[in-house]
Amino acid sequence: MFEFLAKGGILVGPILLCSMVALAIFLERIIRFSQIKIAGDGLVEKLSGHIRRGEDDQAIELAQVSDTPMGRVLQQGIEMRAADLDTLETVLVHAAEEESRGFSRYLQTLATIGNITPLLGLLGTVLGMIKAFMVIQQTGGKVNASVLAGGIWEAMLTTALGLAVALPTMVAYSYLCSRVDKYEAQIQDGSVALIKALSEKKTNGGKTA
Repeated sequence: MFEFLAKGGILVGPILLCSMVALAIFLERIIRFSQIKIAGDGLVEKLSGHIRRGEDDQAIELAQVSDTPMGRVLQQGIEMRAADLDTLETVLVHAAEEESRGFSRYLQTLATIGNITPLLGLLGTVLGMIKAFMVIQQTGGKVNASVLAGGIWEAMLTTALGLAVALPTMVAYSYLCSRVDKYEAQIQDGSVALIKALSEKKTNGGKTA
């Protein structure tokens, strides 16, 4: 198999390297996502309940103990409970973006691989075709058709290989992005719930702990 692919030229190596890197990133992200628990069981509801009852210290402690992305974001929001709404929202958005960067780690590399591998394949084909036409020129145009056809299919091998790597890579990228979007939506919902709880507390005249 390797001897067959080697006929595609010098760019087969970089394309295969890209495929291995893409596979490694995909597996790493899948394992990482399987370990992520955005929030503990009923974390948002429990935190909101503590906030409404004025038990801010208990809410912060619960967020710390949860050691989850949701807990870390909401903890920063609770610590800024005395600030105005705009400041609170800014803090929550910034905290959520920090968590999102962790979710999205390496995804840009995956997208880059999906974009460049077809171009690498195309470049390999162009180089192969150049060599084929140079041979035709050197022989004065007297070239056996079977020999020429063999040179052309070998040149086109890199394009096929590049597409074969790019297609699953882009599918993997889209899937991982959908997972990240889901996590971000959950954190956003938790942030909205915290803001509502803090607003209700202020409206009801609750005391800040």
